[in-house]
Amino acid sequence: MLHKWLDERDERRARRGDEDKKVTDLALDADLAFSAAQNVDSIAEFCAHADHAVANSASFYGWDGDTSDVVWEDGWITFPSSLETDIVENNTVRAKVTQGRSSDHALVVFHHWNAPSRKPQLAQFFAWQGITVVEVAMPYHLERSRPGSSHADYMLSPNLGRTIQSMRQAVLDGRKIVGILNDAGYKKVSVLGMSLGSWVAGLVASHEPMIGKAVLLLTAGSLADMVWTGRATRHIRASLEGKVELSELRKAWAPLSLESYSGQLARSDLALQLVLAERDTVVLPQVSRQLIETLNRSDATPKVLNLDCGHYSLSLPPYILRAGFAGSRLLHRQI
Repeated sequence: MLHKWLDERDERRARRGDEDKKVTDLALDADLAFSAAQNVDSIAEFCAHADHAVANSASFYGWDGDTSDVVWEDGWITFPSSLETDIVENNTVRAKVTQGRSSDHALVVFHHWNAPSRKPQLAQFFAWQGITVVEVAMPYHLERSRPGSSHADYMLSPNLGRTIQSMRQAVLDGRKIVGILNDAGYKKVSVLGMSLGSWVAGLVASHEPMIGKAVLLLTAGSLADMVWTGRATRHIRASLEGKVELSELRKAWAPLSLESYSGQLARSDLALQLVLAERDTVVLPQVSRQLIETLNRSDATPKVLNLDCGHYSLSLPPYILRAGFAGSRLLHRQI
């Protein structure tokens, strides 16, 4: 009975999210994703640039280390994004800081896709344990929303190049926040991401050596597989189907796949906690298991917590409490 109620509740929540999502046209726009891509008009050419980005990911996700343009006041960190887009509002990063008692450990939080607000309860939970929490607005969300948009359609869409640009921007913004925290004296910086935010957190952790711990909620490896099979992204699959095969989408979005960087995620000084939902229809369990298998083959030893709930019902007790305490144990663990 409980599981039937959870499944029905998740489906109602998913249907509400469908209201503003539209089937649109496939667009490559490779120049948005890759600086060297000009006049790309085939998926094969796009995938060649994606292969190069993965092979040179230290450069693709690299940033210059400059934090001179940062303003930190009244509990907010503000700075211009390292990657400028054609949406002015999206080019200023805002992050809310909830100060913990500790002066040496900070947690950077990346919210889920289409998040309507930050999570004060989450911030207070970890701040109460002494950890300073920094909740960053991801591209096209919250203060960075595109004027006139009903949801963050520029963050994840059938525009393959813009999706890569948006995710890359989120990673660069995240790495800059890590640098800001380091400048402020924090010796330990961890990341936590939820759903789409878990991909961002994972990409940051795989490319930022300062990150020692990562908590990934409702995550998987291949963003392409998540979009192709997930309940929340049916409109994107409908936009792509018949024009792009799943195998091609995997190659095109390989720079966004955590499986592409399993070696970096398996480094000895990085501890991973994955929290998965067995009844998830947005990030299917089999897609999550593919990431775990890839990490295991790379000799990573992630902690994995499987909860018998759905994607949206993870926010309900007791599931959210179990997820929170699993994250807390990892963050306080000595490695």
